Amino acid sequence: MTGDERDAPGGLAAVFARLITATGPISIAHYMAEANARYYASRDPFGTAGDFVTAPEISQMFGELIGLWLADIWQRAGCPDGVCYVELGPGRGTLARDALRAASRAGLVPEVHFVETSPALRGLQRAAHPGAAWHDDLSTLPADRPLLLVANEFLDALPVRQLVRTAGGWRERMVGLNAAGAFIPVAGTRPMDAAVPDSFAEAGEGAIVETCPAAAAVVQEVAGRLASQGGAALFIDYGYVEPQLGSTLQAVRAHQKVNVFAEPGEADLTAHVDFGTVAQVAEQAGARWLGTSGQGAWLAALGIGARAGSLARAAPHAAEAIEAATIRLTAPAEMGTLFKVMGLAAPGWPDGAGFNRVSPATTDRDSAALP
Repeated sequence: MTGDERDAPGGLAAVFARLITATGPISIAHYMAEANARYYASRDPFGTAGDFVTAPEISQMFGELIGLWLADIWQRAGCPDGVCYVELGPGRGTLARDALRAASRAGLVPEVHFVETSPALRGLQRAAHPGAAWHDDLSTLPADRPLLLVANEFLDALPVRQLVRTAGGWRERMVGLNAAGAFIPVAGTRPMDAAVPDSFAEAGEGAIVETCPAAAAVVQEVAGRLASQGGAALFIDYGYVEPQLGSTLQAVRAHQKVNVFAEPGEADLTAHVDFGTVAQVAEQAGARWLGTSGQGAWLAALGIGARAGSLARAAPHAAEAIEAATIRLTAPAEMGTLFKVMGLAAPGWPDGAGFNRVSPATTDRDSAALP
């Protein structure tokens, strides 16, 4: 669907309604892909004035510790020349600003490359990082040097595919119209039993299996580049490690969950990331899986407590806000458990701090020393 079609009179909802009326229900993946394409192209959704707040907007500590993680693994890999900092979906450029500032204090000053398709967000990123290079996808990234890649809350916005168990077997979950003209989930007519993992094949009627081929494709391409070019990557998102049943698709607008099917293109649609599957994909593509940790444990291992203390001593008037930000980023009831951090590296590169395979002492020391 072209941008002109999305912006046609009546908006995306009218376009979907006409399409469904003419050709029948569309897949959840189709619905989600088009809705998010319209959503991100037309606005800045971040911050208290937007629809949601991400970790880099909560505290500078998040980006700083990522920058130190990248600098640490780069140093232990021998400080290869020409390394690139790559961020997928860099939002306002906040994470990159904090990460690159911290990394530079550890001697890492890489080229900066952003993968971003939203014209609105590219404008914000250009103001914050005028020297960066922009890409529509990973295919045009440099292919002759190591990559240090970060993707924070990127995979969750990629379109998911859903299969639902019906009385007649497994079918793809689609989006149709009810008698009142509202969008509703419906079961498709084509048998999809062969696409269901054996472990879920006998699940009861109404069970939903959710997959994200787009996320697997992104991780596969990143892993392949790491294997051939060198480097490391961090994927940070909310998700799960063990396979599970059920729909995780949700819509958020003005910091509130709203009906997924109410206003396509006007809310942020996301789904939980299957970290177990994408880790397997990464290894099959030739990268080393360094581990997958809860965000809270990972940040604690990297020294967020020491960094919070340093910031509070430097700005006593902000101590309460710093403590609140630390809790939000790390507490199990907040972002600490639901959000995961997955590390990847090239063969021959060292293990990554925070994944219980190496001591985080160097990163912990550096995080406390940041001004």
